[in-house]
Formats: sequence, C-alpha cells, structure tokens
Amino acid sequence: MPSLADRRSVSEEQCRVCLETGSVAGAAYDQGLATYRVPMALHALNRARLCEALSAAGASGVVLLEGGEQQTRYDTDHEPVFRQESYFQWLFGVAEPGCYGAVRLSDGEATLFVPDLRSEAYEIFCGAPPALADFEARYEVEACRFVDDLAPWLDAELEGGETLHVLRGLNSDSGDYAKPASFAGDDRFRKDRDALFPVIADLRTIKTPAEIEVLRYVNYVSSMAHSEVMRAAKAGMMEYQLESLFQHHTYTHGGCRHMAYTCICACGPNPAVLHYGHAGAPNARLIGNGETALLDMGAEYHCYAADITCSFPVGAEGFTPDQQLVYEAVLAAQVAVYESLRPGAAWPDMHRAAERAVLEGLRTGGVVRGDVDAMLDADLGAVFMPHGLGHLIGLDTHDVGGYLDKDPPRSERPGLSKLRTARVIREGMVLTVEPGCYFIDRLLDDALADPKQAAFVDAGRLAAFRGSGGVRLEDDVVVRSDGVENLSICPRTVAEVLAVKGGGAWPPAVDAAPELRRAWVVPNPDVAGGAMRRVSLT
Repeated sequence: MPSLADRRSVSEEQCRVCLETGSVAGAAYDQGLATYRVPMALHALNRARLCEALSAAGASGVVLLEGGEQQTRYDTDHEPVFRQESYFQWLFGVAEPGCYGAVRLSDGEATLFVPDLRSEAYEIFCGAPPALADFEARYEVEACRFVDDLAPWLDAELEGGETLHVLRGLNSDSGDYAKPASFAGDDRFRKDRDALFPVIADLRTIKTPAEIEVLRYVNYVSSMAHSEVMRAAKAGMMEYQLESLFQHHTYTHGGCRHMAYTCICACGPNPAVLHYGHAGAPNARLIGNGETALLDMGAEYHCYAADITCSFPVGAEGFTPDQQLVYEAVLAAQVAVYESLRPGAAWPDMHRAAERAVLEGLRTGGVVRGDVDAMLDADLGAVFMPHGLGHLIGLDTHDVGGYLDKDPPRSERPGLSKLRTARVIREGMVLTVEPGCYFIDRLLDDALADPKQAAFVDAGRLAAFRGSGGVRLEDDVVVRSDGVENLSICPRTVAEVLAVKGGGAWPPAVDAAPELRRAWVVPNPDVAGGAMRRVSLT
C-alpha cells in the first residue's frame, strides 16, 4: 500500500495538474456543462494533511467521522435537499447522507461506509443505488463497505487496542458542538474525543490551492450574479425578486443548487437590520425610487461558500450626495484593510482600521466632528459599524477555527466583541472583508444619550441619515505572503456601479481600482470545467 507521504505527493500533483492545465486525472465533482470540475484529490490531500498533523502530535489509530443525516420537515416525510456536514465534506467530498468515513493515521488509507439501500421500494422511488465499487471510484477512496460492517471492520483495525479518534468541539459562532460519530456497538472501542477537533478545525482555516480554486469559482459565479441583479433592480420591484434573480443566475450559470446562507435583500430603511431576510422580515418590501439597496448574497458549490455584499442606489438618478458620502466611506474602509492585511497582522487591528476609515468619511460629511482617535477610544465606531469586520470562510460561511484554545480570546470592547476571530493572520487563510456604516435608531439614540459619544456627533446633521438604512461592501480575500488576493470581482467604485446600473458590461475593460486587488478571471476557454483563466485588465 502507498505510504502517507506517497498519498500526499500524488494528491498534490493531481491538484497541481488540474490547476495548471484544467484537466482532472481522476474522479471529480461537477454539475455538467462548463461548471467547475473539482478533483477528488482535493479531499485526498486534506486526509493526508490531517494524518500528518495528528501523527506529529503523537496520535495513532483511526479517525472516524459521521456524515450528515437526511432530515425531514417536523413530523412529515418531506425531505429538504440534503447538504453534507462540513467536516465530513472536507475529508471525503461525499454528497450522500447517512455515511461514515474512516482514515487510518499510519498511511492515510480511507474507507467509506454507506447505508445499504438495496430494496425494491428504494429503487422504484429513488433509483438503483450505486454499487460499492461505484462509490470507491466516485470518491477515490481505497475501500467502501456498508454501514453494518463498520463495527466488525473497526474490531479488526483496532485489535491491538489502538485509539478511535472522533470529533467533538465547540463551534464558537453557533455555540453548538460538533457531533462525535456514534453507531451500534461503539462503546467497546477506546475513543479519544479531544485530539481531533483542534487539529482538523485549524487545518480548515488554511486553504490549499485546490480549495482556493473552488472558492474562486463560486466567487466568480456569485459576482456575476450580483452584477446582473444590480443591472436589473428597479423601483417597484419587490426585494424577493432580487433574491430570485440571484438564485436563478447562480444555479443556471454556475450549477449552485444551494445558497451559502439566507439572502439579505434589504432596501430603504432595511439595511439597518443587519441580518434582514429572516422569516420575520422575508425580503418582502416594495422597493422605492432612490433608495439604497444592500444585497448580501452568496452561492455555494461543492459546499464551498461565497459571501458577497453590494450596495447601490435604486433608480436612474444615481447616488445622492449623502448616499455617496456613506458609500465612499465604506469603500475607503475596504481599501484601508487591503493595504494592511497580510500574514502577521492581527484581525482586531484590521477592524480598527475599518472603523477609522468610516469615521473619517463621516467627519468629512459633518456627521461627526473631532479627533478620530478619541472617537475610537469612546467606541463610536461600533455605533456605526456594530458588527465585526469579517470572518473566516470556506466550507461554512462563518467557517470554523475562529476561537480555538491556542488563539487570542474574544475582546469585550464594543465592535471588537463581535469579531468572529481575533487571530493573527496566516498565509492561506480566506476571510471576508465587510465594513459597513449603518444608521440604527437604537444605537444612535444610545450614543446621543452618552455624553462621551454625543460630544462627537452633530445631531442635526445625523438626523438627515435616519431611515436611510446603511451600506455594506463585502469581498472574500485570500491572504498571500505579500498581501491579499480579492476573489470577489463586483462593481465597487461609484463609476463602476453607475455604469452597470446603466446597462454596461461586466467585467469591465479596465480595472478602475487596482487598490481593491480584484483577481480578474474568466471561464476557462480551452477546457470546459477547467480552472478559471486569470486575465489582466489594462
């Protein structure tokens, strides 16, 4: 059998060939037509990385993960479309529910365990299930067995008393715990519930080139959808129609069946509701002429997420002076972060840089006055940007690894306390950069009632912005050794937004804002479903 080093070398080479030539040597996931072909070697490489890291920490034995289960709606038999559990997806890339996956740490050999669905009823209603050999070929694992064989297989694999490593750990965003694998007879094995989680969660924070290419693809699809929605948005439409257009484009042109999160299509005063679009506020407002639209929407492909926000005025008249003031303050905050974000930077410092830029923009417009450093000391930045600057992104929109035990703890300061990580940034991380400026009555009233904050605010000038909602701009960026690479290629400058709203083409012929570090790409013209082709805009 191949050694662990050999498995890593082979999978890295397969991924490299896929990125450089567009060709996939082995099995791949795609949605047909020219949708991106994701090599299963991506997951083989992740398995090798995990085995190396756990072995280096002194672990031995077998890692066992349990995949997601098909859910039903309450007490009915309606089955929502299944989406795989993310840790299981990271290791195996398996689309089907009800599976387990085992990886031998010594050599990285992977065995998949799938439910035995062979029955007349299943075949009539769902089609003939794949054979075990088909699963092996589809996911490029060394062996595939039925779930009923899991316990006997582990008896043989761990007969010397070796350890079964299962997943358990706290997700710092949800407050929930990752579910350890469980199955009939599992109590007879020696389990370790502590070693796996911190290692696999930390590995997920650093994306391989193959993972970044999937993120690049879903960002391209989502960026093009955003530009289409921006072009189509008109007064008299409903917010949900913008959501529908985005979903249609990403599925029709990108093969993205799932959204990465609930779409936020907030217009008029609604951008002041940070997570608008929920069941109690379901993107159901009639859009008025001249209102600001804040659209936070991202698709998902092979479970990898895009998270992008565009803001723009609805109507032919374009930005009012006050709308442009707020918009350009937020855009300046993005640029300020991109100028400083690189390996070794502390994420809370990036948040502060964004707050500073927003406050400086508001000071230019007379909304606030005084020394910006003093404003920051008074936590005034959190009044206008009450959320964190951004978050890790990957197989989950709010990806794992934000607050592991080894990393800096969450701040208690307003604004900073909302950060989903306080980590020192490392090369290979992918994060959202999403500064915003909002006019939320509750926060504005509290600030005006607080003498240390009210001293900086022109209440009369501020009144003109109440009810206008706010602006957020959000991109997904890869941290490189010398800075960032921006995977999101949306219209960003005022001129770009107005051009697209007026029916102009996107992407443009010229990059009007190289400081945004947008990595321009087009679909591969030579290999259908191949890696995106990098282009340079003059």
